[in-house]
Amino acid sequence: MPALRVILGDQLSHDVAALDGAADDDLVVMAEVRGEATYVRHHQKKIAFIFSAMRHFAAELREKGRQVRYFHIEDDEDGPHTLRAAARKALEEGRFDEIVITEPGEWRLAEDLRRWEGDLGVPVRVVADDRFVCDHETFEEWAEGRDDLLMESFYRMMRRKTGLLMDGDEPEGGRWNYDKENRKPAPGGYEPPKRIDFQPDDITSGVLTTVAERYGDHFGALQPFHMAVTRAEALRALNAFIGRALPEFGDYQDAMLGGEAYLNHSLLSAYINAGLLGPEEVCEKAEAAYRAGGAPLNAVEGFIRQIIGWREYIRGVYWLKGPDYAKTNHLNASGKLPDFYWDPEKTDMACVSEAVRHTRDHAYSHHIQRLMITGNFALLAGVEPAEVNEWYLIVYSDAFEWVQLPNTHGMALFADGGVVATKPYAAGGNYINKMSDYCKGCAYSVKDKTGEKACPFNYLYWYFLDRNEDRLKGLRRLNMPYNTLGKFSVERRNEIREDADRFLKSIGVR
Repeated sequence: MPALRVILGDQLSHDVAALDGAADDDLVVMAEVRGEATYVRHHQKKIAFIFSAMRHFAAELREKGRQVRYFHIEDDEDGPHTLRAAARKALEEGRFDEIVITEPGEWRLAEDLRRWEGDLGVPVRVVADDRFVCDHETFEEWAEGRDDLLMESFYRMMRRKTGLLMDGDEPEGGRWNYDKENRKPAPGGYEPPKRIDFQPDDITSGVLTTVAERYGDHFGALQPFHMAVTRAEALRALNAFIGRALPEFGDYQDAMLGGEAYLNHSLLSAYINAGLLGPEEVCEKAEAAYRAGGAPLNAVEGFIRQIIGWREYIRGVYWLKGPDYAKTNHLNASGKLPDFYWDPEKTDMACVSEAVRHTRDHAYSHHIQRLMITGNFALLAGVEPAEVNEWYLIVYSDAFEWVQLPNTHGMALFADGGVVATKPYAAGGNYINKMSDYCKGCAYSVKDKTGEKACPFNYLYWYFLDRNEDRLKGLRRLNMPYNTLGKFSVERRNEIREDADRFLKSIGVR
């Protein structure tokens, strides 16, 4: 008898493991279900992207001769509300020897999958997701016995494994990392490269109508919608990035400019995470540009490090640490997420307003906005990690828990106590002023350290170090700021605490 082959919404690759060895009479099952759209209240644009990409992928499978049973969200009242229910419904419509499914990317689904066989009465074969460069066993072997899990050493292993940017046994150019060259602010008058806008076809237009009707009360702007939703479109986006934006990606990857959501960033993460592009093929395209003289080494190395280094590393940490990782709260943060994370007009902090506006409008903001603006503020303000994690999972089109959680929980919030980061990524207003033009038009003064007109990042930074001194002072990378804090007078410390307390109360954090 044939097999039932289940494809999830982030497994939209024609070479996905669940399709390996598929026979002509096997049935592919795909489902848009309420449970996946609403377990958190995902950004409208995120839902539209995934549903449209799924529908296009199903159409491609049919064109290749596959039999597909597709459950649409419009049939939700009479249809399945969970993926397991979709599999059950398909089993009722035919006879199948087994269910074949590629391992889910999240603990939530993996734990549910363990119940499928007993509940559905059919053998379930879970196959490894080989679209990643590093499998679970390799990461576990690398991590075993280590005092710390430094991404840099993992990244070097991945470079050797893939051969990317290698000159024999040595790194291309004699160095593994060119990060020091990649921290430039954008110069005055800088014009980022033009990006490709994809126009919705009939399938996407139908999805947009449905999302507006069903999820119009979710966060975020649904229109305009210009995302790629097929592999062909994603490849066009990749080629455009390589040709237009990669050459200066390295120089300005940490820069921020008012009104510019993208700068030179690739905008490919959502497509890679959904399966429309493969991580290695993206890196190989970038390396080919370097070899052909089309992009400098610092840009290409920095880009490749984000994918085979950071992305693979974060996935490894997620699966290594398990479901209890999200429950850690090393700094005992307990504050409420401010309302302005949902409405950029509710804050006078220009940098936060800008980052939230980009997030609302595009279901995207680049990594420095996420880490050093919205993440940094939540860290300094002491917002409870679960609230911050949920926000990041909701608002970004590339956010699946395996990639979102360690980035937010570990890197942005230091809630894991140093598993991912060697120190909290905390910074005051000077960093934001150096790397952006946001401070020029802000209602607050980045030069003032205390007082009602002072940039809140300034006194919140020192308040963060002050209240967490017992937990953080021993970290080597914080020796300098703690030495400085130790020289503050009692009066100045009290002033910082009073300013922070007043401000945090005014925005509803406490």
